[in-house]
Amino acid sequence: MKQCDLIVVGGGASGLAAAIEAGRRGLTVTLLERLPRVGKKILVTGNGRCNISNTAFKDHNYRNAGFARDVLEKFDLRSTVDFFESIGLMLTDDGEGRLYPMSNTAAGVLDLLRLECELLGVNTVCDCKVTDIRQSDGGFTVNGEYRSKAVIVAAGGCASPVHGSDGSGFELLKKLGHRITPVVPSLVQLIADESVTKQLKGLRCSAKISLKAGNRTLASSRGEILFTDYGISGIAAMEVSGKAAELFYGELEASCTAVLDLAPELSGDDIRRFIANRVKFSPESELEMLLVGILPKGIARCVCKKACGLPLNSRISDLKNEDIKTISERVKNFELPLKGTKGFSQAQVSRGGADVGQFDRNTLESLIVKNLYACGEVLDVDGGCGGFNLQWAWSSGRACACAAAEKIKNKD
Repeated sequence: MKQCDLIVVGGGASGLAAAIEAGRRGLTVTLLERLPRVGKKILVTGNGRCNISNTAFKDHNYRNAGFARDVLEKFDLRSTVDFFESIGLMLTDDGEGRLYPMSNTAAGVLDLLRLECELLGVNTVCDCKVTDIRQSDGGFTVNGEYRSKAVIVAAGGCASPVHGSDGSGFELLKKLGHRITPVVPSLVQLIADESVTKQLKGLRCSAKISLKAGNRTLASSRGEILFTDYGISGIAAMEVSGKAAELFYGELEASCTAVLDLAPELSGDDIRRFIANRVKFSPESELEMLLVGILPKGIARCVCKKACGLPLNSRISDLKNEDIKTISERVKNFELPLKGTKGFSQAQVSRGGADVGQFDRNTLESLIVKNLYACGEVLDVDGGCGGFNLQWAWSSGRACACAAAEKIKNKD
């Protein structure tokens, strides 16, 4: 049986960070990865650029933020920058708080993480799917082949299984007595009424999106919306997708609607005044041109078409006061009934996972099984777009490794 101090299950962002931190603290580490190569998911983060972190992560509304706070404060942005500089990677701010590698390539990030693991003597075993973790003689036996004093489960969630996250980490923790909260896709595209979105395919706008079920607003976000043939994408849509998925994947099916404020900078009165001025100064203009001063033309045409019964080649002087009011309201409340999400295969992260109430918030050690730790997406912690989930991965992976190393050394 192969012996080491620490086994890390999963070679994604959190697992690699954990392996490096543990190796630096003098532990012998074995990293087990089910794919032929570690870090595959890192390569597709940030559209291939790897959005490593965000300067606003401390104020970010993570799921179970209270639990995550201590780890994120201890392994903060300065600590993350120092960590990456120590492996030879310089970071740069894009001006909006997102941090990227100066090389602007995710491949470079992974290359340096892999190199650091090699330099530290981490035993990386790929094509190794972990199916069994058992406590034995004060330690653990993994797959009946590997033995260690401690184990870190860093196997990810269910999002983008082709890149390594297949939900197997949840099963491992479940077998060891942990509760797994319902897992749904998040940061994923939304499927909507195609009769509306198909005609807008490829168009983008800056909008506020509110997810509504009946009279309740479940979530909201502001940013880019991209219309597609199947529905909507873009950062703002993806930010609310986790809450939508909770409805669609829940035990009781529920319907919800995406309500878009297509001109969040303007009030309803502002839009009515804008239209009144267009009628006053350009009465002979066609209806399809009414809103092109504030919206992309294709979206402007769609709003007018849905708002009133007049043909798009009508003169805007034909508009009645009621038409102006209806069009203004439609700009501020453009409704898209939702049908679902694009699912785990297209999701950037999954929401849900190991119940954080069963883990120590400082060390991420299990409160049920001693010397067992969990980090990254396998825990019920997730954030929005912009580097927040990778920051949690780096911070939580390193927190586990530090705690495990301290415990093992004190015991020795």
